[in-house]
Order: sequence, then C-alpha cells, then structure tokens
Amino acid sequence: MTIHIGAQPGEIAETVLLPGDPYRAKWAAENFLTDVTCINEVRGMLGFTGTWNGNRVTIHGSGMGMPSLSIYVNELIRDYGAKTLIRIGSCGAMQESVGIRDVILAMTASSLSTPSSGMFKELNFAPCADYSLLRAAADAAAAKGTPTHVGGIYSSDVFYDERPDLNEQMTRHGILGVEMEAAELYNLAARYGCRALAVLTVSDHLLTHESLPSDQREKSFGDMVEIALHSAFA
Repeated sequence: MTIHIGAQPGEIAETVLLPGDPYRAKWAAENFLTDVTCINEVRGMLGFTGTWNGNRVTIHGSGMGMPSLSIYVNELIRDYGAKTLIRIGSCGAMQESVGIRDVILAMTASSLSTPSSGMFKELNFAPCADYSLLRAAADAAAAKGTPTHVGGIYSSDVFYDERPDLNEQMTRHGILGVEMEAAELYNLAARYGCRALAVLTVSDHLLTHESLPSDQREKSFGDMVEIALHSAFA
C-alpha cells in the first residue's frame, strides 16, 4: 500500500490505463476487462485490475490536473512497477480540421508549467509520447476506421482559462487540442524509463463551440479505450 493507493503487491499490472474520472475507470473495466477486481478505493479514486485478451491490465483514475496525476503515476511506477501508462481522456479541439468524436494521439505535450518544472528549472524540456505506443495506436485507429489526428497538444494547468491570446498562438502553431494531464505523464515516463501515451477523445471544440452530447459519449470513449488497449499489446 501507498499513501494514495490501497492495492497490495502484485495487484497492479505493468500496463495501466489512466482516465481522469474514477467512474470512467469503473465503466471501462466493466466493459473491456474480464475477471475484474477493484484494487483501490482510497479517497474515492477507483482502480481495477483484470484481463484483456489474456493480458493483465489495470485501469486507475488519475483525477483532474497534472498535480493529481503526478501523485498516482509516481506511486504506480515506483511502488507497483507499472511500465506502460496510457492516459484515456477527453480534450477540447483547437483546429478546424479536428471534429467532435475524433481521436487525438498526443505526440508531444506543451505546457506553461507542470509539477516537474521545479526540477527542470531554466530548461524547457519537451515531453513526448513513446513511439512504439504512438505507432501502434495509429495503426489500431486506422483499422477501426476512427478519425484520428497525430500531433502536439497543450496540457493546461487551469480549467477556466482566460488567455485567448495564448489559445490563438497555439492554434496558429498547429496544437490539436487541450487537456490537463498528458505533459506531466510524459515527464514522469521519461524520468523513470517507462512508456507513455495519451489517447484523447474530442468532447468539445474551442473554435466552433460544439460539444459532444452526454448520451453519445460512451460509444466515442469506447473507441478510445480499444485503441489504447491494442496499442499497449501490439
């Protein structure tokens, strides 16, 4: 057990999928894994371990924002031996060519600051995805026929952003979408020599102001989970 994860040794798989919402972790585990066991309920952050196509997988919530994700990913890697960590979450599109329900595979993740910024000090470290996961995810998305975009995203440390000037520059420079966790996930994976990827479903659009209706989210998020699982075991 750790401070934030109540799992016993051996209860967490080397491959971990990380939705922000603990109830999305529960939904994904119930719909995609077999022989599922709940391995964490500390502070309401749910985690489950089961099997997918004969492979052990843990699906564990990470909370909202990079500070929360940093806590769980540090403990998953250092204390439980996680080796492959894939964020599955929603994002807001920042390009007209990206549509609602599309999937974004985050090759890089820009940010203003992360929990790791104090370590890097004056260095602008460029966190990026693991290429083998990225390539496998792109192949899996193509096989499913899911509209998919590969490129840079922005990990924000605030939800209620009031920087339209920054958003304009990110759109100008080709940033595909915005979310709140991937940059720190990539930082930690680099630090510990692990594989990481963010597979994101577009749930809203910053330019068109469209949003995905709640009754249609489950199917779109299901595509994302399948892509993430296929990439982990390709």
